[in-house]
Amino acid sequence: MKKLLHGLDEYLEEVLLVILLACMAVIMGIQVFCRYVLSMSLSWSEELTRYLFIWAGFLSISYCTKRCISIKIEQFVALFPKRGKALFKVINHTVELVLFFYLLPFSWRYLYLAIATGQTSPALGIPMYLVQAAPLAGFLLAAVRILQRWVIEWKTVWRKE
Repeated sequence: MKKLLHGLDEYLEEVLLVILLACMAVIMGIQVFCRYVLSMSLSWSEELTRYLFIWAGFLSISYCTKRCISIKIEQFVALFPKRGKALFKVINHTVELVLFFYLLPFSWRYLYLAIATGQTSPALGIPMYLVQAAPLAGFLLAAVRILQRWVIEWKTVWRKE
């Protein structure tokens, strides 16, 4: 069980993103084949690819947060010693946490409205709440990853050297 939890913690975003991107590539490849070889077009392929792309975009927020891949002021941060860098990152992560905790209620309301209206997608007929759950999932997972990074950096700030 511990190995499973460690694997989820370590590779969840990567696995999901690879699956989503592979599905998008296969679906669009089938669409191109059908359009140019069979002279017919699939009515659902572009819609499904768009929805997968939306999910990939929101999950990538969490992935980038976990891996510390973001736009940073590297030259400025590099001027500080190790504890100074960690303190700067703690402040950065605190601001990010505030942002995501601010966005979470809005994404929840967005999802709730999609569930309440019962809207379905035009070509696939799937419930739109499956698509509109992406912001909530992405922001929630990003908040968890930021908390993890925040704890790591906070320990560095208080570590005796």
